[in-house]
Amino acid sequence: MSNNIAIFTPNDENTFELPLSGERVAAGFPSPAEDYASLSLDLNRELIKNPASTFYARVSGLSMIDEGINDGDLLVIDKSIEPYNGCLAVCYIDGEFTLKHFEKHAEYGILVPANKEFRPIKVTAENDFCIWGIVTYLIKKV
Repeated sequence: MSNNIAIFTPNDENTFELPLSGERVAAGFPSPAEDYASLSLDLNRELIKNPASTFYARVSGLSMIDEGINDGDLLVIDKSIEPYNGCLAVCYIDGEFTLKHFEKHAEYGILVPANKEFRPIKVTAENDFCIWGIVTYLIKKV
């Protein structure tokens, strides 16, 4: 676990529109693209559905690396989404934040890493625990 997760609030006071191509990018054979983009995309409107309850956080650690979530990646987290079985959640447990998949069972929960070097964490009534928010997007540098 790590208590080094840095949490940021989005700035939704301004729009930030970027050009958006009307053509899709082929992942197979190349296709002709437009010479110019006539559409625009506001990343705030695209990534943030609930501004008052949305936050960003940087990943710290390697417990989710087998799912392609690396140290330093940026998470978009929505606190208004109801947790569901298997969700990717930012959890607060016994004084520390951690990023794991959440599994709900009748008497307990399990926080599941995506790295075989890490063990699942069983959560019971004895733990100081809450699901702080649900990850809606992962932003990473390629």
